[in-house]
Amino acid sequence: MKIDLAGRRALVTGAGHGIGAAIAVALARAGADVAVHHGHSAGPAAEVASAIETLGRKTVVRQADLTRTSEVADLVGEATSFLGGLEILVCNAGGMVGRSPVAEMTDEHYAQVVDLNLGATFRTVRAAIPHLRAAGTAGRVITMSSLAAHNGGGAGSAVYAAAKAGVRGLTKGLAKELATTGTTVNAVAPGFIGGTAFHETFTPAQTQETIIAGVPLGRGGRSEDVAGAVVWLASEAASYVTGATIDIDGGAWFR
Repeated sequence: MKIDLAGRRALVTGAGHGIGAAIAVALARAGADVAVHHGHSAGPAAEVASAIETLGRKTVVRQADLTRTSEVADLVGEATSFLGGLEILVCNAGGMVGRSPVAEMTDEHYAQVVDLNLGATFRTVRAAIPHLRAAGTAGRVITMSSLAAHNGGGAGSAVYAAAKAGVRGLTKGLAKELATTGTTVNAVAPGFIGGTAFHETFTPAQTQETIIAGVPLGRGGRSEDVAGAVVWLASEAASYVTGATIDIDGGAWFR
């Protein structure tokens, strides 16, 4: 099935690298114009934008701290103004911050993890709601949960898992709130996705091998695996899907 997103305008947060970059390029490949957000990766974000331009799509790069309400408002406003509208919002930005057992975690660390994952998603969607309502039945929100939301995550990631479970709950609530205008809200929940800064930073090579060995499909995931699901959720083919979470983990959750 060929997905056609021609004429759609999208904003992808955390699109400077990894899964977010793959999503931004995949949306452009399907025909959408895409605004690329980054937090601290201007160079890689510019490369993503260049790839989007090569595909003949309109793009803009914007930096913002998604833990700050004013910066989120500026990001959404500037992206929407540049693109001429907004139908697709992908809330990909997030991160573990660092592994820490709960018994040793400071209040500051806890707050940072929750704010970077759940808080950033909340603020970005809230700022985009007026534009999504204007988009009517073309409106799409895709959030980023995680396999950790199901199983509590690996060592030292309990609060990250809780924040991603919160994203899943927020997604279901938003799906109800925005259903009256036809906007759908869904989440994707990746398992182990290789080659990303997330795992390169926080997961030792031996642990990665152990994780992959336990995946029923016999391989680690790729950023493109997640991007494919997001493009489908953004399309008309998924217009009757809302409040759902799609697990992209090679069968790791149900094994």
